[in-house]
Amino acid sequence: MAHRIDLTLDTANAPVLAEFWKLALGYVDEPPPPPYKTREEWLEQFDLPEDDGEGAWLCDPDGVGPRLSLLDVPEPKVAKNRLHIDIRVSGEGSPEQRWAQVTEHVERLTAAGGKVLRVDGRHHVTMADPEGNEFCVA
Repeated sequence: MAHRIDLTLDTANAPVLAEFWKLALGYVDEPPPPPYKTREEWLEQFDLPEDDGEGAWLCDPDGVGPRLSLLDVPEPKVAKNRLHIDIRVSGEGSPEQRWAQVTEHVERLTAAGGKVLRVDGRHHVTMADPEGNEFCVA
């Protein structure tokens, strides 16, 4: 039996980063696990410290992609992540049409606070999210 993976990103501002990644991936806010009505109600069972920071939990609305958790942490980012996300833009068509779709998505992500780091031919674009986490769009 295969197991599912979840991806967790440490962050300084989970709500802001959640909005960016919802746009980037087409994800939505994940509902709390049953029988809880809210995420706060679910979190209360763990008796976490009051100053534990915020979090955001995102999921693929089609249930295909991995869940993404964004958790506020007190320490700043000090080095490049050893894992990054590759976004495969959905679409069809000729190589030129596919590259146009990639470029359009990169433009939306740039407008939302992402930064283009480099364009590798017409294969992929390496970007950084608003907190500097690198990812690729292809």
